[in-house]
Amino acid sequence: MENIDSIYQKSLKLRPSERLVLIERIASSLDIPDKEVEKQWAEEAERRYKAYDEGKVQSVSLSEIIEKYR
Repeated sequence: MENIDSIYQKSLKLRPSERLVLIERIASSLDIPDKEVEKQWAEEAERRYKAYDEGKVQSVSLSEIIEKYR
């Protein structure tokens, strides 16, 4: 298997448009959803919504958050 430096050097010989396609393909290969993580986030969202719906937590407006961190 080629090492990263040799692949990088070869990629520099590509036209800019080809390098852009390569970058996009590599970046998209990193964005593979993890089903377990998505399941956990969905469960967390349900817990948070239920707590809000039951009045256990209160919402905060965006303007309040922005003001707090100014």
